Amino acid sequence: MSDGTVPTDLASVQSRLTALQQAIEAELAQAQDAAALELLRVKYLGRRGALQECWQALPQVSPEDRPRLGQQLNTLKTQWTEAVRARFVTVMSQAVVDKLRQPSTLDRTLPGHPPVLGHRHPITQVIDEILGVFERLGFAVVEGPEIETPFHNFDALNIPADHPSRESFDTFFLDSPTANEFLLRSHTSPVQVHYLKDHADHPRPFRIVVPGRVFRPDALDASHCFQFHQIEGLVVEPGVTLADLKGLLTAFAQAVFGPATRLRFRPHFFPFTEPSAEADISCIFCRGHGCRVCGQKGWLEILGAGVVHPHVFAATGWPAATRGLAFGLGIERIAMLKYGIDDIRLFFDSDVRFLQQF
Repeated sequence: MSDGTVPTDLASVQSRLTALQQAIEAELAQAQDAAALELLRVKYLGRRGALQECWQALPQVSPEDRPRLGQQLNTLKTQWTEAVRARFVTVMSQAVVDKLRQPSTLDRTLPGHPPVLGHRHPITQVIDEILGVFERLGFAVVEGPEIETPFHNFDALNIPADHPSRESFDTFFLDSPTANEFLLRSHTSPVQVHYLKDHADHPRPFRIVVPGRVFRPDALDASHCFQFHQIEGLVVEPGVTLADLKGLLTAFAQAVFGPATRLRFRPHFFPFTEPSAEADISCIFCRGHGCRVCGQKGWLEILGAGVVHPHVFAATGWPAATRGLAFGLGIERIAMLKYGIDDIRLFFDSDVRFLQQF
């Protein structure tokens, strides 16, 4: 095709281009695979290809002929590039057709692979189970916003201005024009405030449970996470007492952990309840005899509860004589006990091997 010499006049260059045009057309018709097409492309269009040799002749032709020759070279480059591409598409399409025409080695009588179906997350399963228990006890399910104000998250819940939970190391405050104007709720109790305010004009007895995510800037480890789930409960009925609360929570514990489960109250302090208590259940692993899980105590801490503080009712516009009960429990805590899981991080790692067990 080429002897390596560079043509030095317009007639010689055009004669060379005519020969190249015929040669590339013939070789394109013979190319039957991608490798042959790539070799052909390099041969004619590469940096040291035949067309580049003709470009080197451009300075040798007369100045008045250079524009016409340059235009011709550019046109040929475009045409040849498109021709190689089109031939590649044709060759690849034919290869697919040929492959489809070959006898199949697939045994179509074999059963197919069943589709992989998703299912509910273990946290969702536990939430649904707990809500089902309280719905059977006459509770309605209520939800609320995850972004809150200090009034709903602290003030209305009788949490004083100097309480440590108001500090940034215990609460996620959001950037806003006014400092500490909005925050990610640190518990589900603010929904109680919303519900009480919304029904203050027509106060009447009710029972609600509030499921949802809460956020605290805790260091991530096997038992702590900056995001977790709670279920908050609120009962407002005339004459309810701490004994009613214990009976209610005992019914819940036995429904979730088995009829042999016992429940006890220990005195505690929460700003929004008075009196307040921590509720423990008899260890579901050793049945109260003492084991590694319960630290040989025979009891497992499960939730906090108490009689609603009068300041909460006052802050939400309810009569001073209103009586109420409140409780709150951590879903991950219950799920870890129920399924024998020792690391809270497994719930949020999206590890299919873990999730498939539920």
